[in-house]
Amino acid sequence: MVDRSQFDDLHLETLAVRAAVPPSQYGENSEALYLTSGYVQPSAEASARRFAGEEDGYTYGRSGNPTVSSFEMRLAALEGSEACLATSSGMSAVMLMLFSLLKSGDHVVYSQSMFGSTIKLIGSEFARFGVESTTVPQTDLAAWKAAIRPNTKILFAETPTNPLTEVCDIAALADLAHNAGALLAVDNCFATPILQRPIAMGADIVMHSGTKYLDGQGRVMAGALCASDKMVKEKFLPVMKNGGMVLSPFNAWVVLKGLETLDIRMRAQSARAHELALWLQNHPAVARVYYPGLESHPQHALSMQQMSGMGGAVLSFDVKAGDPQTARARAFHVLDSLKTLSLCTNLGDTKTLLTHPASTSHGKLSEDQRQAAGITQGLIRVAVGLEHLADMQADLARGLETL
Repeated sequence: MVDRSQFDDLHLETLAVRAAVPPSQYGENSEALYLTSGYVQPSAEASARRFAGEEDGYTYGRSGNPTVSSFEMRLAALEGSEACLATSSGMSAVMLMLFSLLKSGDHVVYSQSMFGSTIKLIGSEFARFGVESTTVPQTDLAAWKAAIRPNTKILFAETPTNPLTEVCDIAALADLAHNAGALLAVDNCFATPILQRPIAMGADIVMHSGTKYLDGQGRVMAGALCASDKMVKEKFLPVMKNGGMVLSPFNAWVVLKGLETLDIRMRAQSARAHELALWLQNHPAVARVYYPGLESHPQHALSMQQMSGMGGAVLSFDVKAGDPQTARARAFHVLDSLKTLSLCTNLGDTKTLLTHPASTSHGKLSEDQRQAAGITQGLIRVAVGLEHLADMQADLARGLETL
């Protein structure tokens, strides 16, 4: 896994550019893309040792690849974890974590405000195999504590949440989990290690959808789990080898190169998001804006402490309406009026992307689940990109001012 000692004296900006496996004998400056499914072994004895895990060396694409290793090394260095294991998508990372750590009769506590697919995966799919779960309000520490049982194995939080940007106290949740003999897992997709490093706050596992900001340009699917070397080797890797949630070398290379600009993208997009949130907050057609960088956000002080003084690049807002049917129609009108920005369910792109969570990311949830998560029919999520602020405002005003 990762030898962190070589990175101890380097800043995040440098790690995002330099952390990788050593170059080949050709001395390439840009990390090599190794497109191979298998590896020729030096001898039968060496092959046996490698397959038994007694000797380092690549054996088969499902077990490892040098390009994938570079991505894992770089992300682990950025997150400050001992190790990292890359996966084919963010949801496959969640699946790998749950399969590796849970069995029938175990219990998970997780935020009711998490990504819709995560809620369905834990609450519906894993429930079929006897895994119990309890959802709690994201920001209610007492509710998290009350939900813990003797069989609780994982507390799973997403901070900030998608799409309402709720922020939880990572250090406090880590204490709760560890006092109960459980693990804390944190979805760090929205903040990335540039703004927030959950491992340093006590989290045991950090999950990423590399599809989002780590890539940064909406090109490929990728995921990752950052954790201790022991957990990665003994828990995650065996399931990965048997389950095949492996990240392709090409996708790993794309995200690896995306990480090189992660710092400047996150800072620039967060700054634009803050300005856009302030503008929306004062718009007469907007009922409420959800953005951690605003002083009106309920967890503003905590988010500034945890997220390096920035609010991130995602915000959401409710259009004004008297009832759910009207709210949905008005939100659709704003989205259908866009000419410059994109109606797209992804986030983390250099292009600004808008979506209607109630009919997309949270569309498969029941109405009760959506209401519990605060997902209204008038809610629009904005993943702010790198366009000029004035152009963003003009495109949104086209719909908002014709409601």
